[in-house]
Amino acid sequence: MSRAKPRVLLIVTQDTKEVEGRFLRQCLEEAGCEVIHLDPSVRRTVGGAEIPPEEIAAAAGKTLEEIRAIGHEGKIQEVMIAGATRCALEVHRRRGLSGILSIGGSMGTTLSTAVMRAFPYGMPKLMISTLASGLTEPFVGLKDIAMLNSVCDISGVNSITREVYRNGAFGLAGMAQHYSPSPAGARPLVLVSTLGTTERCLRRLREALEGDGFEVMVFHTTGNGGRTLDSIAAEREVVAIVDLSLVELNDYLNNGICSAGAERATAGIRRGIPTVFAPGNVDFYIMPTPMATGDRPFEGRRFHVHNAALTAVRTTESDLQRLADHLAQMLRSAAGPVRFFVPLHGFSHHDSTEGHLHDPSLPPKFADYVERMFPPAVQVRRIDSHINDAVFADALADAVRDLTRSRISA
Repeated sequence: MSRAKPRVLLIVTQDTKEVEGRFLRQCLEEAGCEVIHLDPSVRRTVGGAEIPPEEIAAAAGKTLEEIRAIGHEGKIQEVMIAGATRCALEVHRRRGLSGILSIGGSMGTTLSTAVMRAFPYGMPKLMISTLASGLTEPFVGLKDIAMLNSVCDISGVNSITREVYRNGAFGLAGMAQHYSPSPAGARPLVLVSTLGTTERCLRRLREALEGDGFEVMVFHTTGNGGRTLDSIAAEREVVAIVDLSLVELNDYLNNGICSAGAERATAGIRRGIPTVFAPGNVDFYIMPTPMATGDRPFEGRRFHVHNAALTAVRTTESDLQRLADHLAQMLRSAAGPVRFFVPLHGFSHHDSTEGHLHDPSLPPKFADYVERMFPPAVQVRRIDSHINDAVFADALADAVRDLTRSRISA
């Protein structure tokens, strides 16, 4: 039996990228794909697209003439993004897509990646863009979008861009050919945050939970990692969260460079997902290394230059109290069970006898403070160990087993 052709959504504005769109379509079809062209053009309608501009405008509740009359490219784009996203999701619902390919400058990249971000993790998404060699975070966001540098401006097909476009199309086609969505809910899902300085704890915890039959997703807490964890906690069926690394909250409170914002760690607890917290990596916040100069950088706090970009700055007792106050306020909104484990001999590798920022006096003081400040419903437990000791990881694993027993057996 022959394998069905993968169905690929091609997002190209024909009013400015007609030649490039035709070329990409030819490449995708040569690679064995069925192409559905979504054309979010505004200036003029060229024709030939399976989803034309008029259909996109209608999906946004307007006519193309009404959109043109807005007279402001940014506001026009907002409307076309809304319509294009609805059209793309509808064609995926009705016919099933195996990948998305687009090409564009700043406007095309903004629109197309907004559509891509509405699609599930795992579906192949490739953006060929003039912006791919620069700042990509606004376009990728928290999703698995690949960006390919167009090298030249997207203006016709030349000897360089021909190869770039062809590589992009055939690369996306290859991913689409082998796209096979993972069935949701095959194993109970646990989300875990970490950083390299709590890796030993994370590894033992992950192996224990996987041995019990859990699926474990791990997130690196450097800003986007924590936001991604929270995004998945808000959208997917998650049986438990182990927030092992809270450095992103420290960075939020101290203007560090890995802040995930004030709402970090709230999505899961507001949904009532059983959550186990540990103050991993709260012994420091992260600042740019170029600031580690002068006689008293970082207001005289101890610091460790991790590399040329990142420096870990030691938190003080007052810093830790401010973090605990923030956590206490946040935990009052918990709709499900929460446990908070405090390792009494250090919060990270830096905060150990082998590390650069060790202060054995602070973990017990932090434990005392959280016990006084946290809501009564939050169980606070002291563990007579370092966070990277086996006994601490085992305590976290036992807590997950206890908190999920009824949810999994139901």
